Amino acid sequence: MTQNPFLISPQDLAAVIDRDGVSIVDASWYLPAQNRFAKAEYDAGHVPGAVFFDQDDIVDPASSLPHTLPPADVFAEKVGALGISDTDTIVVYDGMGLFSAPRVWWMLRTFGAKDVRVLDGGFPAWQAASLPVETTAPESRPATFAARLDEDAAVFLPQMKDIVAAGSLQILDARPADRFAGEAPEPRQGVRAGHMPGARSMPFLQLTEGGRLKPPEELRRAFAEAGIDPGRPSVTSCGSGVTAAVINLALESLGNRSSRLYDGSWTEWGSAADTPVETGRGPKT
Repeated sequence: MTQNPFLISPQDLAAVIDRDGVSIVDASWYLPAQNRFAKAEYDAGHVPGAVFFDQDDIVDPASSLPHTLPPADVFAEKVGALGISDTDTIVVYDGMGLFSAPRVWWMLRTFGAKDVRVLDGGFPAWQAASLPVETTAPESRPATFAARLDEDAAVFLPQMKDIVAAGSLQILDARPADRFAGEAPEPRQGVRAGHMPGARSMPFLQLTEGGRLKPPEELRRAFAEAGIDPGRPSVTSCGSGVTAAVINLALESLGNRSSRLYDGSWTEWGSAADTPVETGRGPKT
């Protein structure tokens, strides 16, 4: 096991892969511009025993926004149908190394799972270690996932408006710096360019290297260069709530247990009619 309690190496996963109570989740998801297709890649090869977690399906069916948290009963039904229990040791990974897996890591914990790890280096690291790959989905064995939303983990629009108005939390934006500054258009139609007042730009790629989370000292340096105190209470955001979770993973890896995630993220904020938007690179560090 690695020192980081939220990561597990390919070799350590291989050693426990057949144990009862270990669930493995392929949490791959890609942006349209990446021209990759998560389910097709899963079907072509995945970690043995892994189930596919569809991040476009396990969402709030009543919301028009992408990737919003579903009600607890919907989450329980869909995740339980995958054979995942809240009492399992759950290992999540993605096909980029570290991109979309932290979102599912965060979701599972937000709904009550106690032991959730991210595969260090993801599926590329598993393959690089010459570990087994299979192409068939595991036999369906429904489980019970007792889902209960941790309201301290997620932030929704009314709360986010109050946080921005009061400046009560650090707001960390995982989008690329040019989108944060309003210098590049948003990929979703009807969403304004820019950022929330008071937010800091913390592109998630500055927290990763080679598809892995950077070591603690490098994470601290990245946060410091962005003018962020990783020990303070924070709320994270991105385009639709996926890569924001990379920041949450980094913060929790440094011991910050008070990080939250704005579920609607910039798609919601930037498309609302009554939310303030700023442009520019943000405050100087």
